[in-house]
Amino acid sequence: MVVSRSASDSLAPPPLAISCLRGGDAAARRLTEIAARTEGGALREEQDRVAAILDRVRQEGDGALLELSERFDGVRPDPLRIPPERLEQAWQDTPAPLREALALAHGRIETFHRLQRPADLALQGPHGESLGRRWRPVQRAGLYVPGGRASYPSTVLMNAVPARVAGVERIVMVTPPGPDGEPNRTVLAAAHLAGITEIYRVGGAQAIAALAYGTASIPRVDVISGPGNLWVTLAKKAVYGTVGIDSLAGPSEVLVIADHTAVPDQVAADLLAQAEHDPLAAAILITTSTALASALPGALAAQLRHHPREAIVRRALADWGLIVVCDTLEEAAGLSDRFAPEHLELLVEDPETLAERIQHAGAIFLGPHTPEAVGDYLAGPNHTLPTCGTARFAGALSVETFLRHTSLIRFNREALAATGPAVVTLAESEGLHSHAESVRRRLG
Repeated sequence: MVVSRSASDSLAPPPLAISCLRGGDAAARRLTEIAARTEGGALREEQDRVAAILDRVRQEGDGALLELSERFDGVRPDPLRIPPERLEQAWQDTPAPLREALALAHGRIETFHRLQRPADLALQGPHGESLGRRWRPVQRAGLYVPGGRASYPSTVLMNAVPARVAGVERIVMVTPPGPDGEPNRTVLAAAHLAGITEIYRVGGAQAIAALAYGTASIPRVDVISGPGNLWVTLAKKAVYGTVGIDSLAGPSEVLVIADHTAVPDQVAADLLAQAEHDPLAAAILITTSTALASALPGALAAQLRHHPREAIVRRALADWGLIVVCDTLEEAAGLSDRFAPEHLELLVEDPETLAERIQHAGAIFLGPHTPEAVGDYLAGPNHTLPTCGTARFAGALSVETFLRHTSLIRFNREALAATGPAVVTLAESEGLHSHAESVRRRLG
């Protein structure tokens, strides 16, 4: 579907392109293609470049960080660490309304995440044995906060709060320097609010390498969390196993299921809220209303007038935008589950009932007064969510990302006597002689 304006309107922007399909196999295939938009042969070349960066940082440490930052960011961030007093100053220099908004978001996020901390388990077995599981935080966590097309103080809060709630002893943050060599002031202010004092001016794959391997300045961590561009994601994938990671974050996406009650201008705004992130962002409407499907391109075009990120939005909508018209909400829900969206909005008469039907989504936003943006900033649940179809098996970043659990097992003689013969039988069935013998020698 293409929206065009009169050629006589000299101020009119170029036509807006966004695909429109009926529900069915064609729509399902297109949703699969969109979910796989970051895959392909071109990634192999990028993986090789990332591998070279990782290896160089591992071998050369801080020197490589400085040179790579100069090459990719145009600045040489020496020293790498930001003095803690600069974080306090950033907070003081932040306008009061923005400080209040950050504090509101921080409080709501912390309240929600404190409820996530799992309890230790303890079980007494039938023969007197004790079994359990205990949770402990990792010792060091590395938080990656992106820069590039935008700066994200919300990402600081969404990563720092669960790490602190988990009880992580040392939290290290990395973020790219701006053109003046300094990170975004509001990012630093958010870090101060969250209690982060150790921040380094480095971004990209080289920052992930520093966190994974350690350098003279930046400590090696146990877990890395936080989204980034393709190189950051590929670097996290490459270092997984050396360190833990939260997830492999792809470009942002929203899928809106709407019926006749949805307001076209609101739907358009919600789709644009994702499309403005990145040219690879996906913005999808699945609707049972042909009137809404017809009205949406015009509503999108109208809101794009004088949009500060118009070029990014147009590219995203043309490549990864989609309108699908379905006969029923049941069909719409089925297509949504096939896509497994990062963000799912339900702009329908009865969102609660439809939400029960949904199986795969990172976060579900119910009803006309719950735009996805509230989840991005201050609703409380984490905004770091599975993308590119991974909501089929993954969930949001959480307190558990920064915890690990250990099993505790204690048998007495009675418990071993009661169960040991079965252990011997099982061990012998696997041909593991000493496994069986370790039990026999205790039973006498």
